[in-house]
Amino acid sequence: MQQELFTADEVADRLGLHVRTVRNYVRDGKLKAVRIGKQYRIAREDLEAFTGRPAEPSVRDSTPRHRHVGVSSIVDIDAVSRDTASRVSTLLTGATAHRREGDEQLRIETIYDEQRAHLKIVVLGGLTTSAYIFGLISAVIEEPDT
Repeated sequence: MQQELFTADEVADRLGLHVRTVRNYVRDGKLKAVRIGKQYRIAREDLEAFTGRPAEPSVRDSTPRHRHVGVSSIVDIDAVSRDTASRVSTLLTGATAHRREGDEQLRIETIYDEQRAHLKIVVLGGLTTSAYIFGLISAVIEEPDT
């Protein structure tokens, strides 16, 4: 049987009190709590007994969560010809314009320095989509320059 426990901060937020006030209630024995390490945990039942009303469901129980993983990457490619840099840029522009279903939002910037023959690619997006983009970059730059 799992019991829902609240921190002193969570109880303070629920009751509109300062956290020190909640800790004082615990120390004075007005609010039953268990000490775990250096922090207090208050059971839902004890909070309800203290307030005389049912405790509202916690935000973590009532809010559906959708995890988002973001990627911010800079790809530096040395010794790249202008033609190859142009092919990479065109390919990436097309890939961002024609996203597949389920792809996360994606932003790509390419900068080519002709004097240094250096291509810099900035990728901002989701993990899966960014991995797909890295595969495209790899396929183009691993081809021999013609």
